[in-house]
Order: sequence, then structure tokens, then C-alpha cells
Amino acid sequence: MKIKKLLYGIALMAFAATMFTSCSGCSNGNKPAAVGNGMCKVICDESFKNILDEEIDVFEFSYKDVTVLPRYMDETAALDSLLHEKVNLIITYRDLTTKQKGILRRQGRAYRSRRIAVDAVALIVNKENDIDFLSMNDIKDIMTGKSTKWGQVYPTKLKEEPIKVIFDQNRSGVVHYMKDKFNGGNDLPIQFYAQGSSQAVFEAVEKTRNAIGVIGVSWITDDMKSQATTIEERYAELESTTGNNPDRGFSNRIKVLGVRTEESLQDYKPYQAYIYEGTYPLFREIFAIDASPLGSHDHDFFTFITGSIGQKIILQTGISPGSVPVRIVNLGE
Repeated sequence: MKIKKLLYGIALMAFAATMFTSCSGCSNGNKPAAVGNGMCKVICDESFKNILDEEIDVFEFSYKDVTVLPRYMDETAALDSLLHEKVNLIITYRDLTTKQKGILRRQGRAYRSRRIAVDAVALIVNKENDIDFLSMNDIKDIMTGKSTKWGQVYPTKLKEEPIKVIFDQNRSGVVHYMKDKFNGGNDLPIQFYAQGSSQAVFEAVEKTRNAIGVIGVSWITDDMKSQATTIEERYAELESTTGNNPDRGFSNRIKVLGVRTEESLQDYKPYQAYIYEGTYPLFREIFAIDASPLGSHDHDFFTFITGSIGQKIILQTGISPGSVPVRIVNLGE
């Protein structure tokens, strides 16, 4: 498995180099055409906040005359804002339906959609929890209320304690994903605790020994918020054709559970390689949806995050860019 992950890291670095080279003939490598002072507005599902913040930092460093104003809210509110013409650019975990595309068409607006990443939903527990992995059936039993105590899942030292399920927000992309995955799109019958943000989910699990948190994987990497490099150094690294192995470790403040399918004897944690190849089963797509006019700053930012540097930022955050053309070769364990 170490050989496999090493080859994956090499393949990703080669991909980053290829992306940069393919755009080196463009103006500034990846800059959109519009210029001039102004601002861009974007609404994003809160669980993607860590990554979008990095995109904004680099974009604003490159475009010093443009300010990006992000709003972070649940997925349902983001879609409603787009369709009611309150914003032209959103980041969400599902593309528009045929009906929603028709609404934009009748409004005389553009419709551009690009898969910008393949993300994962991570399951985290308190460090006192002695369970290390769950099967997909175990997760379904928890999410549908069949298992309400930890002892109904495994013979754990917490066997008499109730399972406290913690999400970010009631209508977030994470909640919708788990509803679709484990309850046919219907509301989850369990009583879960909405903390209001992904950061609050992380902190609640850290303090609550019988909790299980459902959270976007970017919130559990060990250095998302503690990078010592300056923005100038970050931008220089992104423009280079080489980079570090992007598979980051997880925070040691909580425990990240492995997940296995019923057909597999092995569980997998949400490392980048396993997200990309699908062996970690709780993966999901992330879309940038743009309804802005060509030449607007909203469209500039859409072009940036779907272009070479924007995709390389995603590459380095621990999840997969939306268009990674890599082949993972397994030479044995």
C-alpha cells in the first residue's frame, strides 16, 4: 500500500506539472481576460470553506484590484440564492437539475458548470472511542436509528453509551449526502445535533467521547490552518512545476474512522489516493456553477478555480481536483 500511495503522489505531481505547462502560453499562466477594480460574490456550502478560502487568498494576491466576497451557508440556501438572482456563482455538491437549468434559461442567464473536485465525507470520533472502522452497513444502521448505542455496533468500552451523531447544519451538503447515501434521499430518522459549522463539529467531537461527527475531509487535515508560508511563497509554489506529496496527515486531536464496503475485508481512510480511486466509499463531487456574464469578475473567479492554478490549490489540500488524469498502479503491498 505504501508503494501504491507513493506512485499516486508522483502521478499527482506529474499532473500538476502538466497542467502548468499546458497553460504556460496563456496570459500569466491562467489569468482570465477581465481587468479593472471590482468585486466578485460567491456563495459556498460551508463544509468547503477551508478550500475556498485558500482559492480566494491566491486569487486576490494575483488580482489585487478584485475583492472576493464569500458567503458560507447550507447547500439549499446557496441554490436558492442562485435561482432567485441574488448571486451568479456558487460552489455546491450537486449540479443543477434540468428544471433548475430551465429557470436560468428563462431568466436569460448563462449556465456553466464544472466539476472542480472530488471530496469525501469523513467520520470522526473522540480519541477515547476504541472503534477504528465502520462498515457501510454499520453506518446505515446508525444513520437510520437501528443502532442507538455503541455496543450495538461493536463490543466497545463505550457499549452502554448512546451514539451522538453530529452534523454541521440541518440543510448542508453533508446532510443531503448522507440522506441520499443511506436513506434513499429521505430525512434521517435519527435525532442529530447540528452545530452550525464544520469547525464546531470538530470541536464537539473532540470534547464528547460518545459522539460521531460527519464532516468534510478538509477540516481534519493536520495543517490546513497552520501553514507557515506567506502568500508570496504559496503563489510561487503554485506557479512552479513541482510540489510536495499532497497526501496530508489527519489531526491527532480526534480519531478518523476507516470505512469498508460489505464486499471488502479492508477498511480505508479518506486519504487523497483512496478518494480518487473510490476505495474510500464516502466520496462526492464538488461543482462550481456560474450564471454570470462573460467578462465579469464573477466569471473571472470561476475561470480561476477551474483553471490550472485553482486546480493545483485543490490538489494540495488533500482532496482530488475535478479533472485529475492519473492512473494508479498497484505493485503490491
